[in-house]
Amino acid sequence: MPTPLRYVARPAAAVAAGLCLWLAFPGANLWWLAPVGVALLGGATLTAGGRRGAALGLLAGLAFFVPVLSWSGIYVGALPWLALATLQALYVAAMSGVVGFAGRRLTTAGHGRVAYLLIPLGWVVQEWARSTTPYGGFPWARLAFSQADGPLAHVARWLGAPGVTLAVAAVGTLLLLAATLAGEGEWATALVPAGLAVAATLVVPVAIPLPVEGRTVAVGFVQGNVPRAGLEFNAERRAVLDNHVRGTELLGARAPDDLSLVVWPENSSDIDPLRNADAAAQVEQARQAAGVPLLIGAVLAEPEGASSNVSLFYEGQGAYPQRYTKLHPVPFAEYVPSREFFRMFSPAVDLAGNFVAGSQIGLFTVPAAGGAYAALPTICFEVAYDGLMRDSVLEAGDDESLLVVQTNNATFGFTDESEQQFAISRIRAIEHGRSVVHVSTVGVSGFIAPDGSVSGRTGLFTAEQGLARPVVRAETTPADRLGQVPEWLATALLLGLVVGSVRAARGVRVLEPADRPREDLTVA
Repeated sequence: MPTPLRYVARPAAAVAAGLCLWLAFPGANLWWLAPVGVALLGGATLTAGGRRGAALGLLAGLAFFVPVLSWSGIYVGALPWLALATLQALYVAAMSGVVGFAGRRLTTAGHGRVAYLLIPLGWVVQEWARSTTPYGGFPWARLAFSQADGPLAHVARWLGAPGVTLAVAAVGTLLLLAATLAGEGEWATALVPAGLAVAATLVVPVAIPLPVEGRTVAVGFVQGNVPRAGLEFNAERRAVLDNHVRGTELLGARAPDDLSLVVWPENSSDIDPLRNADAAAQVEQARQAAGVPLLIGAVLAEPEGASSNVSLFYEGQGAYPQRYTKLHPVPFAEYVPSREFFRMFSPAVDLAGNFVAGSQIGLFTVPAAGGAYAALPTICFEVAYDGLMRDSVLEAGDDESLLVVQTNNATFGFTDESEQQFAISRIRAIEHGRSVVHVSTVGVSGFIAPDGSVSGRTGLFTAEQGLARPVVRAETTPADRLGQVPEWLATALLLGLVVGSVRAARGVRVLEPADRPREDLTVA
């Protein structure tokens, strides 16, 4: 390769990798570009060494997260958006540094094919790290969540979201190996990994059928809409509440006789209905219009000096509602850790709330023809947390259940955030073998079957109501039984490879830069 191109090739590949990953997600929704992005980043970093690998990973991470998380700055400005994107990119940088460090040593020591295992394992561990740290993590824009329309989504049933990430990264690694072999003139050998990559995407849906059988129940949702998009979406809180009451009255007028439940989204009553008699009367009016239990999203003025983001389950007239309090409030949105410190960087921190976390998984028992079932509520970004969703399903035990995702996307305007979140719910449906009722104040809302298929999908910033007959199921999927085992194994294997790479390279001295041909590389 000519000298000028040699210095440009790896950074260009890293940027292209990040852009491919971004385009794999809803908006563009080109899910097949996710393994291509993995292949490009792997090719750029596998023999780059630790420091150069980290720099290339940061470049790829920024090219990925800056556009895919652009919705986070739509109303609060560039600083919080770019800070979040940079933080997430640092995890990709760390992963790429590890891949470059160990990959260069393994390749130099004659274990080049083994080095490729670093790539898929690195992706699983990297996503686990950023899904749990800091402040509970931010598990958005994971490879798995780009695959709702792709065949590898079926892997979620067996290995959960981490397994889908592993499958996507493994296909990308096979593509990289095939390209490397072809570049070395080993065309016939290159057909093997290329064929395996293609076969995986064709065979997985056949090998992992997704069950959709189960008893059906009639469920409705109300997407009430808001007076205006943005941070001041709830400036007219009574108007938002009235929109959902009106929508419920329209829904009740055409509902079937066996309707069992009506669901409102997060923030559908930001006037505390437990303390405001007028709001309580409006909720009861809606419940009577539906004629069935009503599950609403509300903000409560408690505990003293703080707030709670809750799901309230109104079963009958005069009955005190059951409650689920959001277990994972979003840092820097619903609360700000170390607020005084972060205020020095942006006054936008004062736009965040002061919400407290709940302590118990939500489970509401819904009476229905043919027997009661459990409605399992999660609120907004909670749908992205593996453990929380898994715990919710396991809480239901042997009871038939469905998942309810109540969210509010008004603060993100006409961006891809709503579609990205809806795609996460589709992966969760497959992972847990459950129907999902996904309802937003402003859209996108809809019903999701246990195979990830969608019905009753709504548009953005419209007032709509949905009726469907989702199945309720009691199965515990293999993914639910395995829990975090895939991530533990991936971490152990990655650590083993890194330690093995150091041992394999012990005593070898670096004589040439990382960009020299592989046979010229030696390692310090």
